[in-house]
Amino acid sequence: MRAMDVMTTDVITVDPDTTVQNLATLLAERGISGAPVVDSNGRLVGVISEGDLLHRAEIGTARRHRVRRRSWWLDHFASDLARDYVKSHGRTVKEIMTRDVVTVTEDTDLAEIAALLEAKRIKRVPVVREGKVVGIISRANIVRAVGATKGTAPREGEGDDRSIRARLLAELGREEWAQVWPEDIIVRDGIVHFWLSAEEPTEKRQALRVAAETIAGVRGVEEHLVPAPMIPAF
Repeated sequence: MRAMDVMTTDVITVDPDTTVQNLATLLAERGISGAPVVDSNGRLVGVISEGDLLHRAEIGTARRHRVRRRSWWLDHFASDLARDYVKSHGRTVKEIMTRDVVTVTEDTDLAEIAALLEAKRIKRVPVVREGKVVGIISRANIVRAVGATKGTAPREGEGDDRSIRARLLAELGREEWAQVWPEDIIVRDGIVHFWLSAEEPTEKRQALRVAAETIAGVRGVEEHLVPAPMIPAF
């Protein structure tokens, strides 16, 4: 499986000039823990997360460094202290965001992405195409991919699974009632897996099943119900 098979495509992005207060409001209202930062041309310039808002002067959580006199230690760590100050007092996203961003492409193998998340100790990674964000891969996306398997190694028919998913997404994209996140649909060994809220109307769930069953190559449909709508997070 590759990034394109499981990534979140409806990505919430942030402008570099967004204020810290507006960023905090966005994260809280949309139920996400972070977002890619893109410039006016849509190119990725950084990432921002709730972790960047933990130590803020406004709420008294800024890191405190008590140094009473000049010392070799202060000289050595002056840049770190300055960076902490910007993090806690910066007014805009561009001042507190992470600029050295790890990325992958749509064709990156899922195994490589899993290893990257583990090695870098990060929870998610942007998927880019020519410098522009086209998706997000998170640990949750990978967990869902695991849930869609039967505990067996990938088959040579994986290319067919990708084709089935693409045709199903195209079919649903033409229907106004079919408002589902693309990452909530995974195809494995010809079985279409829908990740749906338990609150979804029975009629919609039935229509999704019918739509999947009309796609050539589909061998079955499975529903995975979750207690509440799952909002993609960066």
